[in-house]
Amino acid sequence: MKTLKFKDLKIAIVLLSFVLPSTINAQIGGWNPELENEAKEALQAMIKKTPKLKSYRDQSYGYAVFPKVTKAAITIGGAIGNGVVYKNKKVVGTAKLKQASFGLQFGGQQYSEVIFFENQEFFERFTNGKLKFDAQASAVVLKEGASVDVAYQEGVAVFTSTKGGVMVEASIGGQHFKYTPKK
Repeated sequence: MKTLKFKDLKIAIVLLSFVLPSTINAQIGGWNPELENEAKEALQAMIKKTPKLKSYRDQSYGYAVFPKVTKAAITIGGAIGNGVVYKNKKVVGTAKLKQASFGLQFGGQQYSEVIFFENQEFFERFTNGKLKFDAQASAVVLKEGASVDVAYQEGVAVFTSTKGGVMVEASIGGQHFKYTPKK
């Protein structure tokens, strides 16, 4: 097994410090209508690519859409994204996604992610900050024209759609979320 060198760590930190902050829309004291529009467009694009997602949207208790998640890694990786949270197809707040990972990985990519909540219990776990995805959590990667027939796993169904970039990885890590209600 390759040992982590200080040089690798420095390169990863420099890469993450330049790539990740450029994707964050800082909002101070207000709602971000641009993020809401990006979330709507991302979900519509994902539904167009895979029409089955419409039934997930229509039948779920709620969902969170992260229109642009940016991921970068050189042995140590990270991802970050801002999203919009919906209940009954109405915006109820925003969420921040953070991910850390370690392992054989290199590259960078951007993708959209949508998380559907099967019922009130899992929606509230998400909004209360108690829903975290561990290394075993899996997302279905949407591909043009592919059929999707996935059951909820532990109350959630997660779908991603690659926007661009190249990432080679065999890593472990998890996603954490922070929810902020709309005021």
